Amino acid sequence: MKNIFVGNLSFNTNEDELRVAFEAYGQVDRVSILTDRETGRSRGFGFVEMANNEDGEKAITALNGSQLGGRTINVNEARPKAERAGGGFRDRGDRGDRGDRGARSHRDRW
Repeated sequence: MKNIFVGNLSFNTNEDELRVAFEAYGQVDRVSILTDRETGRSRGFGFVEMANNEDGEKAITALNGSQLGGRTINVNEARPKAERAGGGFRDRGDRGDRGDRGARSHRDRW
């Protein structure tokens, strides 16, 4: 299986149009265009999963720099999804000491 990143998509390009462009090179298993959570509008990029690595390579070579929906698209092999590092404010269960709440002054410590 080959996972392919497609960037610089027109905001009007839909998943069916993207599928048709890639099906010319082999079997397409899945197509997904990412959308903004709040507006539902396309974020201008997506992913295509092709069943066969060789077909995926052919599609990347043929479609990178081509026109789709009036825009020149960028097509390359998708990088593996990076694991998110924990420690963000919302991710922590323990909020830790927040400074002045209940803390003694520096004079009281000694």
